[in-house]
Amino acid sequence: MTPPISILIATYNRARFLPSAIESVLSQTRPDFELLIWDDGSTDHSLDIAQSYAHQDPRVRVVAAAHRGVAAARQAAVAQLSGAYLGWVDSDDLLAPTALEETAAILETHPEIGMVYTDYLVMDAAGHVQGRGQRCQLPYSKDLLLLCFMTFHFRLLRHTVFRQVGGINLALPYGYDYDLCLRLSEVTTIQRLQKPLYAYRSHPDSFCSQQEQDQIRESYLAIAAALERRGLTDRYAVVLDHGHYRLQRQHTAAFQGCHTAVSVAPGATTPA
Repeated sequence: MTPPISILIATYNRARFLPSAIESVLSQTRPDFELLIWDDGSTDHSLDIAQSYAHQDPRVRVVAAAHRGVAAARQAAVAQLSGAYLGWVDSDDLLAPTALEETAAILETHPEIGMVYTDYLVMDAAGHVQGRGQRCQLPYSKDLLLLCFMTFHFRLLRHTVFRQVGGINLALPYGYDYDLCLRLSEVTTIQRLQKPLYAYRSHPDSFCSQQEQDQIRESYLAIAAALERRGLTDRYAVVLDHGHYRLQRQHTAAFQGCHTAVSVAPGATTPA
């Protein structure tokens, strides 16, 4: 019988953190899930670590693939998942024990909701928690998502809506996550669960730290595409300015947006 929840960990040279990430998934209070660990051509012993867990727990499956990058790896891995609900955990982060139980309960009782996301904690490389992420300060709305990526972690979504929007856009290998959430917001209801059920590890070797400028540039492209899909290009334009992006009313004064976990500028308005 296919488990209702499919969780993905895509990893590349994360042997230092991978065991903790895997164990955080296997420690869930809701046990009816599959865990796919996709090794994206690691050159350390990440694959050995993943396989050791697969030998211990039948819910764990491992795929060893050639290196292709995080976006392409994630898209290829999701194609092998069959659960009604999908979620992923980065291989250097942690999932709180009740994350699957609490997020899946919302999807099961509210068929109109296509994705639920949680608040998150920030921790350092050693795992010391530093507090809630700044994006947790932002309320969710489809419009505000055009300014700030608050649907950050953890997300559980219906497999059907993932397919409906066409999955991951491989043309945006550094901004695919934000782009996916923008597209999802246009076809389904998104619900925020205001509990920190995910721990995001901030360290110099993280994907976000190493690719920040590429993420800024591709976030700009994702916002521009969303404005086009939403029929707002006659009213708003996205502007990339000194490493930040902002939405600007056509023929009126500009207002500031954000590309990382910073608040919208005081007095800013959002598109209708």
